[in-house]
Amino acid sequence: MARLLAIDFGTKRTGIAITDEMQIIASGLTTVSTKDLISFLKDYFAKEDVELIIIGEPKQKDGTHSDVEVCIKNFILKLVKAFPTLRIERMDERFTSKIALKTMIESGLSKKKRQNKSLVDEISATIILQDYLKIKQ
Repeated sequence: MARLLAIDFGTKRTGIAITDEMQIIASGLTTVSTKDLISFLKDYFAKEDVELIIIGEPKQKDGTHSDVEVCIKNFILKLVKAFPTLRIERMDERFTSKIALKTMIESGLSKKKRQNKSLVDEISATIILQDYLKIKQ
C-alpha cells in the first residue's frame, strides 16, 4: 500500500504528517516553509509512494471557512497542476492547534518547546491524519 500524507497549511509554514505503508499509524514528518512546499513534496514523492493528500480545512466555530481558505484553494490548484494524478481530500481541522498544544503539555514538553510553532504545525498535521484514519476505518 502507498502512504497517506496530511497537510496543515499555513501562509508562512506548513505542517506535514505521513502514515506508514500499511496506513495504520500517523506520524509527524516535518514542517516546511510554505513557499518551498511544492518543491519539498516533489522531492518526497520521488522517494516515497503516496496515494492521497489530506489537506486540513480550517473552519470557524459556526462552520464558515476561515480567512486562510482562499490561500489553501490557490495551493490546491498548484498541487493539482504539479501532481495531476494524485488524489486530494479535505478534512475539518477545527481545534487541531489547541489539541496539539494540549498534547504537548501532556507529553511533558517544556514551555520553551511548546512555543515552537513549527512543532505545533507538525502535530496538527498528525492530528488531521489521525482523524482521517479513524473515519476511514
